Amino acid sequence: MGAPSGFTSSDKSGRSTKPVESREHVVIRFAGDSGDGMQLTGTQFTNQSAMAGNDIVTLPDFPAEIRAPAGTLAGVSGFQLNFSSQHIFTPGDEPDVLVVMNPAAYAVNVDDLVEGGILIADNDAFSKSNLRKAGFEGNPLEAEGLTDRYRLFSVPITKMTVEALKDLGLPQKSVVRCKNFFALGLCSWLFNRPTDATLRWIEAKFKKPELIEANRRAFHAGWNYGETTEAFAATYQVPEADIEPGRYTNITGNKALAWGLMAAAAKADKQLFYASYPITPASDILHELAAHKDFGVITFQAEDEIAAAGVALGASFSGSVAVTGTSGPGVSLKGETLGLAVMVELPMIVVNVQRGGPSTGLPTKPEQSDLLQALYGRHGECPVAVIAPSSPTDCFDAAFEAVRVAIRYMTPVIVLSDGFLANGSRPWKTPSFADLPEIAAKFWTETLGFHPYLRDEDTLSRPWVVPGTPGLEHRVGGLEKDYNSGNISYMPQNHERMIRVRASKIERIADELQPLEVMGDPDADTLVISWGSTYGALYAAVKELNSQGQPIAHAHLRWLNPLPPEIGELIARYKRVIVAELNMGQLVRVLRERFLVDAVPINRMQGQPFKTGELVAEIKGLMEKRA
Repeated sequence: MGAPSGFTSSDKSGRSTKPVESREHVVIRFAGDSGDGMQLTGTQFTNQSAMAGNDIVTLPDFPAEIRAPAGTLAGVSGFQLNFSSQHIFTPGDEPDVLVVMNPAAYAVNVDDLVEGGILIADNDAFSKSNLRKAGFEGNPLEAEGLTDRYRLFSVPITKMTVEALKDLGLPQKSVVRCKNFFALGLCSWLFNRPTDATLRWIEAKFKKPELIEANRRAFHAGWNYGETTEAFAATYQVPEADIEPGRYTNITGNKALAWGLMAAAAKADKQLFYASYPITPASDILHELAAHKDFGVITFQAEDEIAAAGVALGASFSGSVAVTGTSGPGVSLKGETLGLAVMVELPMIVVNVQRGGPSTGLPTKPEQSDLLQALYGRHGECPVAVIAPSSPTDCFDAAFEAVRVAIRYMTPVIVLSDGFLANGSRPWKTPSFADLPEIAAKFWTETLGFHPYLRDEDTLSRPWVVPGTPGLEHRVGGLEKDYNSGNISYMPQNHERMIRVRASKIERIADELQPLEVMGDPDADTLVISWGSTYGALYAAVKELNSQGQPIAHAHLRWLNPLPPEIGELIARYKRVIVAELNMGQLVRVLRERFLVDAVPINRMQGQPFKTGELVAEIKGLMEKRA
C-alpha cells in the first residue's frame, strides 16, 4: 500500500511503522446518523478489503425514513463488514470494532460489541442536546466500567476534520459532512487497508475540485491521526484469503440479479424488458438496468405495480425477456396479472425482494415472509415456479436460471430474494459469457399444423409466437382455453385437463434440477434445512456444531416450487428435521403437509438475518430437548 501524498509515514512503503498484529478475520461496524454517510464509509472500506484480497460479507442496515430526525435512535444507520483470510458465509455475529458518530449510534449498537472490542467514538458529537435525543442523562463514554468492557478510543473526529479543512472556504455544513472520511482514513490505517482505490473514487465522485480536496484531506487526516497519536499502540492485518484465481468484483445482490437478467437475455438472443414501480428494497435493480441501455435493455418505470405487471406481460407476448420487480406489497397487486400469465402460458419473471411486513412494515429490513404468497397467493389453481438465491452472488445465477426455465417451460417464474441479499455484497468471480449455458429461445414460425397450445412432449410448453407473424394469428386472454385449438372453452373436462397440465408443467421442472447436496456429518440423525438467505448462517452453524462433535447434516433448498424430487426420501432418513427461516414457519408448513414429517421450526422476525451463534444455541437446545 503506497502512501498517497499528504500521509505521514516514517518508512518508504507507506505502511504504519507501529507493530502489526495478524488476525484471521475482523468484523467492523460503522454507525451514525442517517446523514453521516455510514453506508458510503462502509462501502469504501469494503472495496479496500476486496482489493486486499480478503473474503468479505456485508450487512448494510439503514432506517426506512429518507431522513429520520437527526440524532434520534430511529435515525441510526449502520454498515457491518466481515473481512477474513478464510472463506466466510455471514457478515459476522458481533462486531470486533464499532465506530459510532453520535450518542444514538452508541445506544443502538454498543451492546453488540464483543467484550474487549475496539470502540471508536466521535466525542465531539456527544453534546448535551445529542445526549438528550438519545435518552442519556450523562455522557456514556465517561460511564464507570466502560473501559473495563471495551477498548475505548474517544476521538475528536468533527473538530479535527474542521481543522484540516479550515482554509478551503467551504460552508460549515459541507465541512462537517467530510467527517465520515476522517473515520474511514483512521480505520484504513488501523487495518492496513489499500487506499489508492478510495482516493481515485473521491476524484471520480466529487466533480468540484474543492470537494475532492476536502474529502482527500479528511481521509488523510484520519490516517495521520492513527499514525501519530499514542492512543493506538498497534495496527492489524488480515492476510489475503485463498481465493480461486480470476477476475473478481465486489457485487451486491440487486446488481448481481440485474446482471443475471441481462446475461440470460443475451444468451437467449432476446431483448430484456424490465418494468417496475419504485419500491424498497427492489429499486436498485431498476436503477442498475436503466444504466445499461447500450446493451439493448429497455426499462419502464410504471405509474403503479399493476401497470408494471401488465406492461411486462405485454412485452413477453411481443417476444421480449420480460421481468417485473417489486417487494411483497407489489406482488399482491401483480397477482391478477400473474394469473393471466399462467393462463396464457407466457414466460415472465417476477422478482420479489422480500422485506418485513405486513403492509409497509419494515421496508428496509429483510424477512422471508412471502414464501406462501409466492406458492399460493393467487386465485384459482395457479401454479408458478419459485426459485430463491442463497447469497448476493447467487442472485446472478438464480436470475439466469429463472429466465432459462421460464422460456423453456413457457411459464412465469418468481425469484424470491430479500433485503439482506439485495443490499449485502460479496466478492464475485465474474464468469466468461461464453461459459454460461445456452438458452434456447426460438420463436415458432411454421404455419403448417400450428395451433397456439401445441405442446412439447417433454416440457408441456406451448409455442412462443411473435404477434403479427403471418398465418400464426391466435387469441390470448384470461378465459379458459381448449386444450387443442386454444379457443375459448367452458367444457368441464377440458377445464380440469388444463388445470392439471399447467400444474404438471411446473412439476416437470424438477426432472432437471441438480441433485440436492447434503452437507455436514454424513452419519447424522438430524437434518437442518434452509432456503434463501438463511443458507450462510445455517451452513456456518452446522459447521461449528460438527466441530463440537454434534452429528448434524444440512440441506439447502434453492427451488421451492417444484421441490427437488428426492427431498421426501431425504427427510425420511433422519430422526429429526429442523427448518430455520425468517418468518413464522412457512417452509415448515409446506414440508409437514407434503411429507407428513414432524419438522421443528426455528423462526426469527426481527428485521435482521440469523446470527450463527444463536442458531448453534437453538439447534443444540432442540437436540437436547428431543433426546
